[in-house]
Amino acid sequence: MEWTAMEINPVILNKIMCKLGVRGDWRFVDILDLDDDNLSKVPKPCCALMLLFPLTPKHKTFRDEQADRVSGNSPVYFLKQTTSNSCGTIALLHAVANNKAKMSFDGSSVLKTFLDETANMSPDDRAKHLEGNKEIKEAHNEAAKEGQCRPDASEVNFHFIAFVNVDDQLYEFDGMMNGPIKHGETKEESFVADAAKVCREFMKREEGELRFSAVGLCSS
Repeated sequence: MEWTAMEINPVILNKIMCKLGVRGDWRFVDILDLDDDNLSKVPKPCCALMLLFPLTPKHKTFRDEQADRVSGNSPVYFLKQTTSNSCGTIALLHAVANNKAKMSFDGSSVLKTFLDETANMSPDDRAKHLEGNKEIKEAHNEAAKEGQCRPDASEVNFHFIAFVNVDDQLYEFDGMMNGPIKHGETKEESFVADAAKVCREFMKREEGELRFSAVGLCSS
């Protein structure tokens, strides 16, 4: 069973959260723009930010240059992406896994079970475990098919990444990299602005490209 291409839509992401047994007040919300005025409207606290952007030759060159910035032996949960169209759920997993202490789970939560089972695995072994997890893939596909815009899988060339504050350090999680990237110090009150600053650098590199979208994982 293939993974269905998914749009960045808080309704879809929240449905995946519910299907995987994540409960409580933490839910995804739209971030309409990454300027200071709109960022001030993002509900607080916000524990993760997800960015959707187009994969371009400029981005590939940039990532190749970043290979030596990967943080080895860092105290975070990182999962490699090995299957097409799974990046949205992988970004969600990074957001939840690195905020696990804040989350509430059902007793039979598929996601909590997955995180517990893979806690001591390598990023590559976690990826293999995800490949074999039918329940997570089904939750992804069921929610993705309900999207307002159903991308043609043959034309999809977009990617999801996540930003999370872990121990007052801003980390970027991209399953296509070999590990997380540390962007320096952050705090709960400045996290959204700090993550948005990195996101704006993505946008600056792609001058004239408007196809960027972001959501935050916030507590209401």
